[in-house]
Amino acid sequence: MSLLAYAGEPGDSSDTEAEADALVDFTAMLRQRQREYGGWFGSGSKMQAEEQSDQGYYLEQYVLGVLDFSSQYGIDYSISYTAANVIGRPTKYPAYGDYPETFPMVSRSGAGRNTRSDFPFNSRPQRTYGDWWQRAPSATREIQPQNLPKLATHDYVVVYFEEFVVPTEVAIFETFNPGAVVRIWAYSLTKHWTCLWEATEEDLARPPADSRRFAPPLKKTNLMTKTLRIDFNHSRLNYYTEIDAIMLCGRTVFQAQKLIGKEKRMQQRSQRQSLAAEVLGHSPPHEGSGGTISNKLRTLNFQPNVGEDGATKLHEFINNDLSQFLMENRVEPPAPPQICLTDLPFEILLRILSYLDLKSLFRVGQVSRIFYDISTHPLLYAELSLKPYWHVASSELLCTLARRATMLRKLDLSWCGGLGNVSPTEFKKFLTQRGDNLTHLRLNSCKFLNASCIENVGIVCDNLIELSLRNCATDPPLLNFSCLANLKNLERLDLFQTAFETELLLSMLEGNRKLKHLNLAFCGVSVNMDNVAAHLATYNTQLISLDLWKAHFLSARGLQSLARLHQLEELDLGWCLREASLGDGLFQLLSNCPKLKKLFLSAVRGTTERDLMHIAALGKNLEQLDLMGILNITHERVYDILVHCPKLQLLDLSFCDNIMDRDFDLLSDWSRQFNVDIKSSRHH
Repeated sequence: MSLLAYAGEPGDSSDTEAEADALVDFTAMLRQRQREYGGWFGSGSKMQAEEQSDQGYYLEQYVLGVLDFSSQYGIDYSISYTAANVIGRPTKYPAYGDYPETFPMVSRSGAGRNTRSDFPFNSRPQRTYGDWWQRAPSATREIQPQNLPKLATHDYVVVYFEEFVVPTEVAIFETFNPGAVVRIWAYSLTKHWTCLWEATEEDLARPPADSRRFAPPLKKTNLMTKTLRIDFNHSRLNYYTEIDAIMLCGRTVFQAQKLIGKEKRMQQRSQRQSLAAEVLGHSPPHEGSGGTISNKLRTLNFQPNVGEDGATKLHEFINNDLSQFLMENRVEPPAPPQICLTDLPFEILLRILSYLDLKSLFRVGQVSRIFYDISTHPLLYAELSLKPYWHVASSELLCTLARRATMLRKLDLSWCGGLGNVSPTEFKKFLTQRGDNLTHLRLNSCKFLNASCIENVGIVCDNLIELSLRNCATDPPLLNFSCLANLKNLERLDLFQTAFETELLLSMLEGNRKLKHLNLAFCGVSVNMDNVAAHLATYNTQLISLDLWKAHFLSARGLQSLARLHQLEELDLGWCLREASLGDGLFQLLSNCPKLKKLFLSAVRGTTERDLMHIAALGKNLEQLDLMGILNITHERVYDILVHCPKLQLLDLSFCDNIMDRDFDLLSDWSRQFNVDIKSSRHH
């Protein structure tokens, strides 16, 4: 049976897991070094120990390394805005502000990095907050949305520490726009994930306005861990968030083993006492729970006098006097039987079960044979998303689903397969069995992917209209993308932060004339975007959204090619146009693409005052406009845009040097006057 059949809600306790951890041989781990530890904010070691004479040590540890992350603003070989910045002690806390030494995320459309030599200001991620990405033309619908928790996860980071401990506290140092953390997970010695804390709606209702050391109350547990996963939800934030460090506090192996043994002995003693009381007939009734007939009658203030012939007398009472007793105690007799759920037609039951999440489907199947037959019907598995179940997704689960999902059309395995839980071989087997009718396939941040897996996708899944391979970079990089040229029906292709060759991409664009949404953000230096733009203008004229954030080698010539995409509604050119002048490229783009709703020009240094006037004159349908870091923009041009773009909802003016501190009050007034969310920032 699949692990999903037994998986509890995040935060559910697991006696089996705790007991398994308690039985682990800890001898090899008792390697405490003799060292002096400073305070958490001091210098020296990343770990602090506090001796407790008869119970081992209490440790405070900082991150030793990063195992995985869903996205990062910086690039791997940079030291700015990367996940690696959470390693070690806080470098900026308790200061508040935007710092390249911290870790921000770019979970939705777009990504980038900071290089101090590029501009006199730091580049910032603008899209990992609020719900702006949901309003964009490129927004996607979740596959099997009923699987999602109330507070969905947009991003995550997995980190590890030096020593195993029983966690008592996890502290997250948030230095810019705190309030995105929604779950804290721990990976135990038994190779299972346990949710230590989960946020509620109230926890996110009022995000703090200053830096903080966030340490929510953790679930009591006996599991041993040195690996944590932090989940983030950005929807309540007014602007993007940054993390400076993560600290894990807990009891060491020696102390934990002693406490586990003590708790186990107390539990066994309690069980023995309960058993003895039950045998002697003195166990107290448990309100609302089952028990013997005597216990149930006792709740009605009835105590039968059972002596040597107690069984006979109790039998006579039940047969002769029970009805009268119930009437005297105002207990209503059972109502006549109503129609049973299983009496409904099969089609109606199937429709009812279609609203259940995947975990509930597995549980319903354990009720009866009838419910098992309904809950395993292939129509209920036409769409599958294991992304919310990343912590229990495994090769065994894929085997189980392969038997049920004979009509599979949409599959999302994003975030699955970490720490070896899904093997490439099992994924290929699943795809071979059930992939020939797939129309949507999302494999974002899947660490089990290799060249052979990608080859299988190209060979088997030739009916795909959506393929998402976001953040699938591996070491060594994926090499065999040539088979993807077999795909001819794509309407959506997402290759964010995934390396590939120019010739393959051009071949795919030429073969997929129906392409409507394309994400090439952060795709590496080997792709010439002027050539890509020319190909798009020739073969992909139905394109609606295009993300070229941080793409290389795009010039004014490429911008003129993009102006031939008359159906464009969304275009992200952030950090990819480095020429001194855009010429007439932006004017041609705005003139020929009147449907544009979202235009991002973050740090496009060639933007002139004339270009800003063109935006005001031609951007009648603009809803989201990003001018972050435009050097020569003035508040006069801002006002001009606000007046002439009546549909505008979001305007980002962060780190525009000509928008000085004295203009912030004016921008606030305009934000209220034009009902536009204007993002601005002061230099720290």
